[in-house]
Amino acid sequence: MLAEGSNAPQFTLDDQDGKPVSLSDYKGKKVLLWFYPKASTPGCTIEGQQFRDEFKNFQEKNTIILGMSADSVKSQKNFCSKQEFPFTLLSDPEKATIRDYEAIGLKKMYGREYEGIFRISYLIDENGLIEKAYEKVKPKEHAKEVLEDLD
Repeated sequence: MLAEGSNAPQFTLDDQDGKPVSLSDYKGKKVLLWFYPKASTPGCTIEGQQFRDEFKNFQEKNTIILGMSADSVKSQKNFCSKQEFPFTLLSDPEKATIRDYEAIGLKKMYGREYEGIFRISYLIDENGLIEKAYEKVKPKEHAKEVLEDLD
């Protein structure tokens, strides 16, 4: 995890519509950058639905929601459309930004080790500094947890 108070790494990635999005586009606003392992999987869907359901509350707190995974633009588009997400999903198939944010590493499943994307988030302040790092996120509780921190 990146340290709270450090500069958030800059990036420009394509969103679910294939349009380039940069972190610098949101200077002056808070950004919740949530990383998820794979679009349209159960945990990622639950987490995204929670953000969707709390979206207006994030807007009221001047906070942008950006989701990121290594899925293709097409997969992100399908995920976004199917779940009616009102926020942006970013595609990082090269995993360069995911690595910059230390959101990838060794995971274990069924006794087998593999490289995977961690379910973590960063709250980035209006000046591009990491205000809060969320490790070991619980999909059903995370949106409310972040909203409480925004109060």
